[in-house]
Amino acid sequence: MAAINYNHFTVGIEEEYMVLNPQSRELQSHEQKIVFEGQKVIRDKVKAEMHQAVVEVGTDICQNLDEAYNDVATLRRTMHSIATDLGYSMGASGTHPFSHWQSQLISEGPRYHEIVNELQEAARSNLIFGLHVHVGMASREMANHIANSTRYFLPHIYALSTNSPFWEGRLTGYKSFRTKVFDKFPRTGIPDTFESIEAYDNFIKLLVKTNCIDNAKKIWWDLRVHPFFNTVEFRICDIPMTVPETIAIAGLFQAICAKIYKLHTQNMNYIQYSRALINENKWRASRYGIDGRLIDFGKEEEVNTRALIYELLDFVDDVVDDLGSRHAINYVPKMLENGTGADRQLKVFEETQDLTKVVDYIQSQFLYGI
Repeated sequence: MAAINYNHFTVGIEEEYMVLNPQSRELQSHEQKIVFEGQKVIRDKVKAEMHQAVVEVGTDICQNLDEAYNDVATLRRTMHSIATDLGYSMGASGTHPFSHWQSQLISEGPRYHEIVNELQEAARSNLIFGLHVHVGMASREMANHIANSTRYFLPHIYALSTNSPFWEGRLTGYKSFRTKVFDKFPRTGIPDTFESIEAYDNFIKLLVKTNCIDNAKKIWWDLRVHPFFNTVEFRICDIPMTVPETIAIAGLFQAICAKIYKLHTQNMNYIQYSRALINENKWRASRYGIDGRLIDFGKEEEVNTRALIYELLDFVDDVVDDLGSRHAINYVPKMLENGTGADRQLKVFEETQDLTKVVDYIQSQFLYGI
C-alpha cells in the first residue's frame, strides 16, 4: 500500500496573553503600546483584542511542530521583552485570578464597538484567554469530514488544557471557568455535524442573509472549518501556561486530524456522536479537568479521564512518527503527572491562600521550557 502523505497537515497557533501590572498583579489596559511596539518587530503576528488587557499573537503556517515550537517560543520571548521594557508583565491563564472585567477598557475600533453594541454585557465581561490551533487540510471537503469526526475528542484535549479555576477573586470550583464565561456568546460550544461542505456553506449563507452575522468569523464554535483558510480551527482550549503544553496540545489536534484522514483513506471512519452527548463530556472536562471521568460512548460507561487520554495517545500512535511529532506529544504524560495549569494554580493557592502569589506563579511560567 502506498505511503500516505501527511504534508498538508500544517499547524498554525494563536495564543492570547494577559497584560499585567507587575506591582498590583492586576490586569492592565496598555493602550495597545505593546501591540504597536510588537508590530515593529513581528509585524502582523501580534494584534489587539477586544479588551486592552489582552494581546493576541499568531504563528506563521508551520510545516511541523518543531517550527511551531520555535515560533511560539519567539513570540512569547518577544512579547515578554517588550512588555517588560514598557513596565508591564505577561502571563498565560484562561482567566485572571482576581481582576474584574468592569475596570478594563475596550479597544478602539469599529469591529469591537459593533460586537459590544450587539452583545452588550456578554461581550464586555468576556475577559478570557484562549488557544486556537489551525490544522491545514487538503480540501474544504476533507476539512468538513475531519471536523465532524474530531468533535468527539474535543473534551479530552480540553481537559488537558484547563487553566482557569478562578474568576474575579473567587474559587469557582471549575478547572476551566473560561468556557462558562464564553458560553454567554451566541454560536459557541460543540458544533453539529454537517453532511457536506455545501451544507455548512449554506448554513453560513443563511445566517448572513438573515442578518444574524455579517461574516463567518462570528461563528465561535469550539471547532470550525475556517471560513477563509483551508484549515480546521480548534478553539476549545484555555491558553496553556507554558509553551511545551501548547505544543503538546497542538500536536494532539494535528495527530487526530491525520489519524481520521488515514482511516478515511482505508474507507473507515470514527463514529460521530451527537452534540448533546459530547456536551456532557465537555461539561465534565470543564468542571474536573483531568481528575474526573468522561463517558466512553462506545462502552456506555464512565471512564477515568486520564485513562481516556492514554487511549487517545494509543489511537494516534501510528501517525505521530510520520508527522514528526512524537517528542512533542511525549509531553502529554508529563502534563498528566504535573497537573494542568488549573491544578498548579490551585496548588499555589492552597499553599499560600494568596491570589497575588497565584499571579506571580503564572508570570514565572510564561517563558518556562523555552
